[in-house]
Amino acid sequence: MYTRHNEVPVYEYQAGVLDALYYNRVQTAFKRLGLCIRLAIPQLRTLDIILQPDAWIIVDNALNDLPVAAWTDFETADRNALHTPINCQLRLFHSNASMIIKRVLEAMEAMLEQQLNVTEDSHHVINFPHRE
Repeated sequence: MYTRHNEVPVYEYQAGVLDALYYNRVQTAFKRLGLCIRLAIPQLRTLDIILQPDAWIIVDNALNDLPVAAWTDFETADRNALHTPINCQLRLFHSNASMIIKRVLEAMEAMLEQQLNVTEDSHHVINFPHRE
C-alpha cells in the first residue's frame, strides 16, 4: 500500500469536492478489481494514479513515485444518496498540481469504465437444465 502521501511535505491543503460519478466508479472498481489499483494516465506520460480506499494519489513515476496530488479524508459517513458529491481533502504537493486534477479524474474514469466493461464480459450466466 502506498503511504508517501503521508510522509512528503504538502505544498497546499484544499477542501475538495469529488463528483459522485468518480467516487462511485472507484468504489465499483474496488469491489471488482481489488482494493489497490494503479493506472497510468495516457495523456500525462509520467503520471500514474494510485487508488486506495483511504486515498487517491497522483504520483510521478519518473521521480520515484513522488506524490503530485492526493484526495484523502473522504466524508462518506452521512452519505444518503448516490448522486451527491463527496467532500474530501485535496493535498497538493506541487505548485502546478491543480492544473492536472480534472484531466486525471476524467482519464481515470474512462480507464476504469473500460476495465469494468472487460470484466463484465468475462463471465456468462448458465441456465439450469429444463426439468421435464
